[in-house]
Amino acid sequence: MFRTKTGEEIFVIDGHTHFWDGSPANQKNIHGKQFIDCFFAYHTNLSPPEERWPKEKFEKYDARTMYDDLFVRGYDDMAILQPTYLTDFYKSGFNTTERNAELKKTHPDRFILNGAFDPRDGTKGLEHMHELKEKYNITGAKLYTAEWRGESKGYKLSDKESYRFLEEAQKLGIRNIHVHKGPTIIPLNRDAFDVADVDDVATSFQDLNFIVEHCGLPRLDDFCWIATQETNVYAGLAVALPFIHTRPGYFAHVISELLFWVGEDKILYGSDYGIWTPKWIVDRFMAFELPDDVVKETGVPLTMQAKKKILGLNAARLYGIDVDAQKAKLKRAA
Repeated sequence: MFRTKTGEEIFVIDGHTHFWDGSPANQKNIHGKQFIDCFFAYHTNLSPPEERWPKEKFEKYDARTMYDDLFVRGYDDMAILQPTYLTDFYKSGFNTTERNAELKKTHPDRFILNGAFDPRDGTKGLEHMHELKEKYNITGAKLYTAEWRGESKGYKLSDKESYRFLEEAQKLGIRNIHVHKGPTIIPLNRDAFDVADVDDVATSFQDLNFIVEHCGLPRLDDFCWIATQETNVYAGLAVALPFIHTRPGYFAHVISELLFWVGEDKILYGSDYGIWTPKWIVDRFMAFELPDDVVKETGVPLTMQAKKKILGLNAARLYGIDVDAQKAKLKRAA
């Protein structure tokens, strides 16, 4: 829980977290090493010096470390676990629903567990989606359109098979579809993260919410033009937020464009843990003010109301979280 200087409590839902194993022991091939090394470069280059981890810790942290970073040292009240399987790169997968479920089982009131699916998995993939729903009652899923599967180096949301999976997700009540559409990661292909296919499926699946993680960066303009016309497209701020430290002017550009085009009701906070830890990000976000010249141009300030929505209320609405009831539950458990 973040508390302002006046004592007001701000409810925080971290929309983008992972419990991964990128250790050398789990790396299946050179691509597993390339992937975690690229993540570590983002961590090192965009984190304040005092927040940087040693490589060994970054490759594989334990459940206690994650819990403390999110909920004890950090301000998160809840966190959404977003899986990234990458089974072509890692022996046991990089960050699977099953691994994340360990955290959900231990801390049921803290975590929201999402699943994942890949249309290239065909009938077995549909069966797995049903299994995830039955076993964990998931209401959200993370899609990684640039993930490699054998000779395939990605897919589009608008592919015929993708439609089949989205139709099934809709039937099962898996309504929140988080899609990685952001900076590329070695060895994945940049073009496989293009945001254009979001426009197609958002129009076709009005009962689904498409949360575009990393708000399409570096394709911010393309994303904003899509999200302003598609009422069920949302912006996830993971990756964008750390620029508060390294490039505050750039962050001001990103958040002002999102506020102008997408609106404060459709932007979600995410730390992208364990690339970054939430405490310093939330501290700097709450202290951040848009420059006067930016506000003058867009006419949209970053208000306290907007910050509250971004940090937790928007995600609570999408996932059906009663904030007051959740606050009371967490206080009883403290």
